[in-house]
Amino acid sequence: MIDYNQQILTPYDIGNRRLRNRLAVAPMTRVSGTEAGLATAEIARYYERFAKGGFGLVITEGLYTDQKYAQGYPFQPGLSDVEQAKAWRRVTDLVRAHNGSVFAQLMHAGALNQGNRFETATAAPSAVRPKGTQMKFYYGEGQYPLPQAMSDEDIADAIAGFAQAAVLATHTAGFDGIEIHGANGYLLDQFLTDYTNQRDDRWGGNVQARIRLTLEVIKAVRAAVGTLAPVGVRISQSKVNDYEHKWAEGEAAAEVIFGSLKDAGVDFIHVTEFEAWKPAFIEGNASLVELARRYASQVAIIANGGLDVPHHAEQVLRDGADMIALGKAALANPDLPSRLATHTTLAEFDASILGPIANIKDSELALA
Repeated sequence: MIDYNQQILTPYDIGNRRLRNRLAVAPMTRVSGTEAGLATAEIARYYERFAKGGFGLVITEGLYTDQKYAQGYPFQPGLSDVEQAKAWRRVTDLVRAHNGSVFAQLMHAGALNQGNRFETATAAPSAVRPKGTQMKFYYGEGQYPLPQAMSDEDIADAIAGFAQAAVLATHTAGFDGIEIHGANGYLLDQFLTDYTNQRDDRWGGNVQARIRLTLEVIKAVRAAVGTLAPVGVRISQSKVNDYEHKWAEGEAAAEVIFGSLKDAGVDFIHVTEFEAWKPAFIEGNASLVELARRYASQVAIIANGGLDVPHHAEQVLRDGADMIALGKAALANPDLPSRLATHTTLAEFDASILGPIANIKDSELALA
């Protein structure tokens, strides 16, 4: 039997980074940067409160990586130039001042573009319109635009953007680690997904070919930052525009994906599912966390998805997770680790925080 409070509050190492406990703040898009993509004083206070409240790791919202097709939302902060990187320095300094660690999540939106100040067109593996409609709480409206299929040059530019953003994150902004966003329907996940990737070149076809772009990004980022900082990747089946999606090849896909990520040398895999403790596929009882542990042994596993309930968190820890990442529970309780340590009741999440626009509210900063 796992004692959730006791295990989750113990220190843990990811790569060369020692974290004071196994609780992370999950990445959450908050569209609160400047129009030029700069992190603000408000953003710095927002992230500082999680470190002040005891979280061992804070993972930022997705930061766009280049000044071409990467940006997905208006007022999304970026890491695409030196000015943006310097703006993040106050965030990283404040988090470390409270004995926390902070990783930059690097993101390319691909076809899920609701506002890009650099390009009017959108780019994706294939010219396939994304499912669903744009998210209103991120300033979206109506259908997603039909993307253009990326050329080899576009793909090379995207890879280079991730690598350059990683250098800016570690050398200029002062981040402690890098999370590559390969989940939730954004560009790398679009290449991984069978129905959004209809290519017949080396970037499309079977699952081994479809995970290739993620592996090339990992390789480029690792070459750029060396051993200076841990490098990991976020992986999911579900998407912001398709919650019900499952990998077409089932567990065979999980074996290829997680095995390939392990072989690529990532320090951690961040597995996110809508309900992370449930079976990943109709056939079989294993959760995606359990499959990640099975096929990526020795790699740190972070689990995310509906884990604010202790017995759900205990289940994924039994399945092999090393850390738990919390989203809504962290928004409601920026001091959640401190509350767990003192057995203090947790506050309920107030959904109005994320509406009508999911930007940072004054009421949240008052919790700091």
